[in-house]
Amino acid sequence: MARTPSTMRALGSAAPDFSLPEPLSGRQLGLADCSGQPLLVIFTCNHCPFVLHILDEMVRVLNHCQARGLAVVAINANDVARYPDDAPDKMVQLAQRQGFAFPYLYDESQAVAQAYQAACTPDFFLFDAAHRLAYRGQFDDARPGNGVPVTGQHLRAAIEAVLAGRAPAAEQRPSLGCSIKWKPGHEPH
Repeated sequence: MARTPSTMRALGSAAPDFSLPEPLSGRQLGLADCSGQPLLVIFTCNHCPFVLHILDEMVRVLNHCQARGLAVVAINANDVARYPDDAPDKMVQLAQRQGFAFPYLYDESQAVAQAYQAACTPDFFLFDAAHRLAYRGQFDDARPGNGVPVTGQHLRAAIEAVLAGRAPAAEQRPSLGCSIKWKPGHEPH
């Protein structure tokens, strides 16, 4: 299982604009729909063992935080031609089975993943209400097979700080997961 770390985009950078389809509802959703709210953007997919390892707790934490005023958007940017388990119909099944209270969007062109400098699944980008990057890093220290309990402690602490109008801790550890499955010729340079 290849381990790819997140790129650790510069704190304070603006959230890149996006407008993507949500396979579950058929709606188009974007950054403008989250105006004035703190926002968490997660690059994820259906099949990655790193995502599956934290999925239950991640959904529980995110559903709870969304109910408290955090806008949450999950985005799948994987190449579905080579990874059919990540196809939009499978995204719908996963969102329904897991009870996502947040949209799960499909970045077919991979342009949004590139704009965010996303590198892995899961890759978390937490923005304040002005949509300036406040946290980019791991959910917690749990990884498949390492025996560390899945708690979401790092992301939860960052979300609590942002919801309270404070900056998260300056020391942030990169997320680690499977690489985004780039289409041939789309790999970041």
